[in-house]
Amino acid sequence: MDTSSLMEQVLSKENLNAAYLQVVRNKGAAGVDGMTVDELGDYLSENGESIREQLRTRKYKPQPVRRVEIPKPDGGVRNLGLPTVVDRFVQQAVAQVLTPIFEEQFHEHSYGFRPNRCAQQAVIKALEMMNDGHSWIVDIDLAKFFDTVDHDKLMTIFGRTIKDGDVISVVRKFLVSGVMIDDEYEDTIVGTPQGGNISPLLANIMLNELDKELEARELDFVRYADDLIIMVGSRQAAERVMKSVTRFIEEKLGLKVNAEKSKVDKPKGIKYLGFGFYYDTFARGYKARPHSKAVEKFKAQMKKLTCRSWGVSNAYKVEKLNQLIRGWINYFKIGSMKGLCERLDSNIRYRLRMCIWKHWKTPKNRAKNLIKLGIPAWSAWKTAYLHGYAKPARCWDVHQAISNKRLVEFGLISMLDYYAAKRVTC
Repeated sequence: MDTSSLMEQVLSKENLNAAYLQVVRNKGAAGVDGMTVDELGDYLSENGESIREQLRTRKYKPQPVRRVEIPKPDGGVRNLGLPTVVDRFVQQAVAQVLTPIFEEQFHEHSYGFRPNRCAQQAVIKALEMMNDGHSWIVDIDLAKFFDTVDHDKLMTIFGRTIKDGDVISVVRKFLVSGVMIDDEYEDTIVGTPQGGNISPLLANIMLNELDKELEARELDFVRYADDLIIMVGSRQAAERVMKSVTRFIEEKLGLKVNAEKSKVDKPKGIKYLGFGFYYDTFARGYKARPHSKAVEKFKAQMKKLTCRSWGVSNAYKVEKLNQLIRGWINYFKIGSMKGLCERLDSNIRYRLRMCIWKHWKTPKNRAKNLIKLGIPAWSAWKTAYLHGYAKPARCWDVHQAISNKRLVEFGLISMLDYYAAKRVTC
């Protein structure tokens, strides 16, 4: 394919319109200039032709990205770089033209940030390999990958495929556009900002070199962006692969492997894309389920949404709980978690009963509501004077009055039912 005149494809009306619509769909916060996504349309109506001419003549100058630090669950922070909405628009337009070209080169076992591919497919492929006799895992963690990409190495790889100097020029400008941290400018000598529209594609271009090396060594692997696991048949082979692949990553690609987080282990000892793995003796094979850390994170979010002191209506709490449940099940639906869903359902209902009990406030009002919901008066009055929230939420009267069925009628999704429905369709 001729890649020497791609800029005109980037600047075509159809491509730019598609890029604009995608940036609007993605939403996102403003960059250093404060312009919002809602303001982008009017800005492009006035300045669109000027931007196209700047790109044609290599005079387009991206603005620095705005640095945002996102705390990681296990400590530390993830650096996100937010380009301005105009730069996101240009990046998206370039990425839309480049993606089909590089897609033809990318490895079939690479799943991150690619069209029609997802994390669940990566986990399913990993399970296939584990159950094909590869019971030792080389789990390689790349240290701050997006912050450490060598620009020259990346652009050398990029230039092997892309021959249009205008496109090469604008991509390099995005790499070196700098970053604003607390109103102070810093050069970006290395790295590709995690948060830019073109960054995922550039990451895959860089790491495709690793994929090709692993394929040349005839190793079975799965990669989702910078999350890589390699499956081998023995501990000795795993330790040998860990050393040699680490050497390749650091010496040939100029990236850094996090020795503390990288490890050799059996499937049950690793966490991959939020999933853990266990051996099912009945099925005689490995299966996936939500990792314990993912479960703890869900519980923490659920507890925040069912906090009794949160001054919102119980209906609103249920609405937010349903969003959390849907998102979590949709992600983990390929895993085995029937028993987990039953336990989490029970916990959610228990905490909601406490919220409702608090909302009823006084013993008189509690007794009245219990009676209205079918509890005998003598029992309702007795229960109404129970102290605290935990004990009433566990007692028979409250369970009968605020039954599972009534909570469903109130709008609460059952995790177990939602999981069963999604499990059938996945």
